[in-house]
Amino acid sequence: MTSQRSMHSLVQEYLDDRHRCGFALTAPGFQLRAFARFADQSGHRGPLTRRIVLDWVQGQKPFAKRMVWAARLKIIRPFAAYRARFDPQTEIPDARMFGKSSVRITPHIYTDQEILDLLDAARGMRPRGRLRPTTYETLFGLLAATGLRISEALHLRYADVDFTQGIVTVRQTKFTKSRLVPFHPTVCAALQRYTAVRQLCAPVSPEAFVFVSSVGAALPVRTVQNVFARLRTDLGWISRGARAVPRIHDLRHTFICRRVQLWYQQGANIENAMAALSTYVGHGSVSETYWYLTGIPELMAIAGRNFEKFAAKSREGGRG
Repeated sequence: MTSQRSMHSLVQEYLDDRHRCGFALTAPGFQLRAFARFADQSGHRGPLTRRIVLDWVQGQKPFAKRMVWAARLKIIRPFAAYRARFDPQTEIPDARMFGKSSVRITPHIYTDQEILDLLDAARGMRPRGRLRPTTYETLFGLLAATGLRISEALHLRYADVDFTQGIVTVRQTKFTKSRLVPFHPTVCAALQRYTAVRQLCAPVSPEAFVFVSSVGAALPVRTVQNVFARLRTDLGWISRGARAVPRIHDLRHTFICRRVQLWYQQGANIENAMAALSTYVGHGSVSETYWYLTGIPELMAIAGRNFEKFAAKSREGGRG
């Protein structure tokens, strides 16, 4: 009977169903299994209740910010809705109980000089003239030039890079989507220079990772973040965003903002261009791409000028 089933079995049933539908649910799955362990260890049996959900959401971090509680609640609610299809006694907690689970945090938008300084600092890493400095210079340059996520860049294999057409294939990443990412000839040249150094240290084959360590192993994200943190400290950057320090992911924000700025300056159809940009960067919807836009001075100045033109036309129309 359902009343005798463990929460672990109910969660696993839900995850199996979602996986069959093509959803990865990696992070949510980890959290849901943690909730199942909590519920089973507490002796809970029977339908999912608001009480057991709230005990888990708030119990382990009673002094956490409400946003943390809201984020945990957001993970539980789809599972609760799924269980309600089979057990009408299931209680679905109110999504508004703790407010928003996330807020827009202003990123650090890099200047062109900061990006050049980052690449120069990576190039100067030790041991000089070996694979390590070339790897990080090329990796950070690729992120800045294409807006790829760091995980996407580190999972690239040579089979995914078309040097002739100048296109990278990003396979099954966030939102379980694959996409083609064209890149500039200068990016192609940088990747080819890197490959010439790389093949002296590790074999280059279609299935080999593009970015590797000095011993030919795949680069862990944590290692890249630690290297970036050291370079950031050496460069003495001061964050212009809401976070304490600039991040690697801010290169992606910068790419999107600078691209939109250029389109405004060129008089492009922004609505159509944003749809194309959303596909290019691998967002699930164009609204997520708009989410990335930040009120940098250049964009705010363009927006102000456009509003002035709109207001002037409106006044002229009123007088007519």
